[in-house]
Amino acid sequence: MSEDLRTAALEYHANPKPGKISIELTKPAETARHLALAYSPGVAEPVREIAKDPENAYKYTAKGNLVAVISNGSAILGLGNLGALPSKPVMEGKSLLFKRFAGINSIDIEVDSESPQAFIDTVKRIAISFGGINLEDIKAPECFDIERELIELCSIPVFHDDQHGTAIVTAAGMLNALELAGKSISDVSMVCLGAGAAAIACCKLLISCGMKPENIYMLDRKGVIHSGRHDLNQYKAAFANETSKRTLDDAIEGADVFLGLSGPNLLSPEQLKKMAPNPIVFACSNPDPEIKPELALSVRDDVIMATGRSDYPNQVNNVLGFPFIFRGALDVRATVINEEMKLAAVHALKDLAKEPVPEDVINAYGGKSLSFGRDYIIPKPMDVRLLGVVSAAVAKAAVDSGAAKLVYPDHYPLQAIEDIK
Repeated sequence: MSEDLRTAALEYHANPKPGKISIELTKPAETARHLALAYSPGVAEPVREIAKDPENAYKYTAKGNLVAVISNGSAILGLGNLGALPSKPVMEGKSLLFKRFAGINSIDIEVDSESPQAFIDTVKRIAISFGGINLEDIKAPECFDIERELIELCSIPVFHDDQHGTAIVTAAGMLNALELAGKSISDVSMVCLGAGAAAIACCKLLISCGMKPENIYMLDRKGVIHSGRHDLNQYKAAFANETSKRTLDDAIEGADVFLGLSGPNLLSPEQLKKMAPNPIVFACSNPDPEIKPELALSVRDDVIMATGRSDYPNQVNNVLGFPFIFRGALDVRATVINEEMKLAAVHALKDLAKEPVPEDVINAYGGKSLSFGRDYIIPKPMDVRLLGVVSAAVAKAAVDSGAAKLVYPDHYPLQAIEDIK
């Protein structure tokens, strides 16, 4: 990070008030009567109603539009295990994005515990306060067990965005890239460099989209994950392949797709040259990708590139997904975010990229023309249509799959945050 950007980032977080979120009142509190209604004695009435029926909490409190962003700081962005408190700026940032893009109230909660069971117990005890829980920056493999147990224990959506948010946006972009490359997802071979939470979730969702497990070669720090290895946890073992390939050099030979969720500059130009015609490269390591787009394009002019960065085309950015996924889930009071809802989000994002791009989105990105093609396979984060398109798809999938307690909303699809009820 440049010194100018570092200084600007610190100034942004510190002034004029520390942090990025605050609490606002939604009811008047100017008179004695207001206070009598807001607190004692009036508050006793909704208390009694909720005691009669817990579902009344959605009617009389902010629960239904409130998401907790929770972390233990064991895998902060690209910074690693720095602990719970240092993760607070990231969690506040996530809350900011929930509010900015989907009108969802959100509070960050940092749990000072690296014991998975203590973390689970803590979250379970406070989950009743919220309409949904967004888990964030929790290291693998603990994150898998934590999410699975909390989904079973909680009656509200629990969603680890590092896994599923990344996977949903990646899958949407990948399906469009494959279409442009003239390739079928059921036929292509993919190298996945990285075997953490995001990599495993991406591969699982791509399999749900039609990719064959035997065509996926996943690599961790020790090389290709193959059936002869005895050092694999259960999550990596699910991707162990019967293969003689052992290194990235071996795996990349003739591969159609490279998915990088690992570290900077790990895909060499020589390795890129070994890939099949019209290769697809998703180099998603942040801030520095596995291979820089300008280098990749200097080696292969037929490559379709995506990264995690906003200064290159085709940014794989979770903000395209999680605010709107939760919006749809909350508005039908879903008890879970299931596979059907995730796939609905994938196809909503995929299809939106093929629609004509509104002028205000083009202007927000410097006036450069945007249309479906090699440099535009995923919608832009500032596209206001995401709110309506993705939330509607997720809500419908929740209703159709039986995950929703409410019917599909009459006011859907949303046109703007002002339409949220």
